[in-house]
Amino acid sequence: MNFFANIKNFAADESGAVTVDWVVLTAAIVGLGVAMIGTISTAVNGLGERIAEAVDDELTD
Repeated sequence: MNFFANIKNFAADESGAVTVDWVVLTAAIVGLGVAMIGTISTAVNGLGERIAEAVDDELTD
């Protein structure tokens, strides 16, 4: 009977639930940050290439 009481107490214990929530939220924030960096770096690289082409065209004219 003691075994089943321990299982019941373990299932009802929520002391680690807050830690799991924070880990999931942190992982989501990090994932969004990585996605934003990827998107922004692609856009910045494209903008830099266009600026370089424009400067090069002005210098060759």
